[in-house]
Amino acid sequence: MRNKWWIGACAAWMACAPLAAQNLQKGDYGYLYCHMSGRGEWTAYALSRDGLHYEDLLGGGPVYDVEKLSPIEGGARDAYICRTYDGKGYVMVTTDMSNRKSRSWFNHGIDLLRSDDLIHWESVAFDFRKGASVFSDPDSPDVYRDYAGIKRVWAPQIFWDPAYVWPDGKKGGYMIYYSLWNPEEEKYDRMYYSYADHSFTTLTKPRLMFDWGYATIDADINYVPADGKYHMLIKKEGGTPGIFAATADKLTGPYRIKSETDYVRFEGNRKCEGCSAFQLIGDSTWRVAYIQYSTKPRQYRICQADERMQNFHSPVTIEGVEAPQHGSFMRLTKKEYKRLKRWSAREMKRRARDDKGAEIN
Repeated sequence: MRNKWWIGACAAWMACAPLAAQNLQKGDYGYLYCHMSGRGEWTAYALSRDGLHYEDLLGGGPVYDVEKLSPIEGGARDAYICRTYDGKGYVMVTTDMSNRKSRSWFNHGIDLLRSDDLIHWESVAFDFRKGASVFSDPDSPDVYRDYAGIKRVWAPQIFWDPAYVWPDGKKGGYMIYYSLWNPEEEKYDRMYYSYADHSFTTLTKPRLMFDWGYATIDADINYVPADGKYHMLIKKEGGTPGIFAATADKLTGPYRIKSETDYVRFEGNRKCEGCSAFQLIGDSTWRVAYIQYSTKPRQYRICQADERMQNFHSPVTIEGVEAPQHGSFMRLTKKEYKRLKRWSAREMKRRARDDKGAEIN
């Protein structure tokens, strides 16, 4: 009787407690690593059963037509993927950028993508240079006098926030956070955020998340149940450079560095960025992936952290991915895993037939 009472009391408390923002986690069969390819500016997939040993899908080739779905520059970088808030689909966000075409490290927008099956995708592009006209709240305050001066919109990511309230009273939105740099009006890249609606096709104007006095890029936010806080991994380029952890009580901040001595520093003087944290199935501790990019060959590494996302240790190199780069990880069900493997096998056979036919002709 006591156990039944306790279970009922806990259920009632959870029903009344504030709902923490978090992306939906589902699946206990394997993992999808969705990433920018190191071979080119497109989005690629790899599958794993254990979270460390992977196999490329489509031979590491593009998951979708990047020229069509990244219409600003025809290139996609920094892919971040997660489930929709209701578990009925999938959403992805990428940096719309092609260094290969522009020969610069500037870009001007991001792409919001949605799929029902992880295979067929649709996108909406947001060119930030156009200013108020591309956002869903054109009459709200502006963070810049002139959006046309924006030179970087980098590494966007997604976080479902059930507490966000829209002007019409509807609750829930996808917080899209990213770094922005408008050199005409600010000295360095700073972290901003917007909100996308339930359809994942609109975006509010940027709002400044924080300014630490130096450039910050490649943020990755997770809710950590062990301490009930939001933990942000981020590349900071002031003070001691590297991938550091910051925490906040609210999703939108303010975020403060936890420790200046406990950070991802295994690579010595080699430069690292593109961090992405995830948990293995059934494990309360964390894995933190990142790209070590300043040497050849570059190394994509995965280290460990404790349940409070601290005490980083034991880095290893990802296995089975030909060209790993900045990306993200999502747990999969058996049905999803098998569907992606069958799709990849069919596509590879079709391409082989097409190539053979081309050789004969």
